[in-house]
Amino acid sequence: MVTTAARPDAAQLAGAVPDPELPMLTLAELGVLAGVEQAGSAVTVWLTPTYSGCPAVAEMAADVELRLRRAGYTEVAVRLRLDPPWSTDAITPAGKAKLAAAGIAPPGPARPGLLQLGPTRLVVHCPQCGSAATEELSRFGSTACKSLWRCRDCREPFERMKEI
Repeated sequence: MVTTAARPDAAQLAGAVPDPELPMLTLAELGVLAGVEQAGSAVTVWLTPTYSGCPAVAEMAADVELRLRRAGYTEVAVRLRLDPPWSTDAITPAGKAKLAAAGIAPPGPARPGLLQLGPTRLVVHCPQCGSAATEELSRFGSTACKSLWRCRDCREPFERMKEI
């Protein structure tokens, strides 16, 4: 059993859990860690999923709970907070840099209330070579929050995280 004096900070522990779908990012870097309430060995962690039907949220909650229990927290609750909704603006600058380093073009600023129905007309830089000569191949990538792109200069395909 970890003593209270030696117990690590619950917010730091929860925030350091890797995202199951984007493991190069922590929950804090992705911006889904919405809050932590701590009272002695009891802790409540609030998560805001990237979208309300996110299939990874159960795994996030289990990983957070396991990490906190291993650190000596005896009462752990993980709750969802859907209001305010998550936005790609919540991704930290370090998180965006990690996405790019992993070959995923990070999102630009979200445009609240704007729903893009037609083709995307954005300047998206290739995370491999930095070229702006890119094209969207598919609005849908490996997860609902990503789209598939290709660089016309280096010819490499890459995913891009959509703004939400």
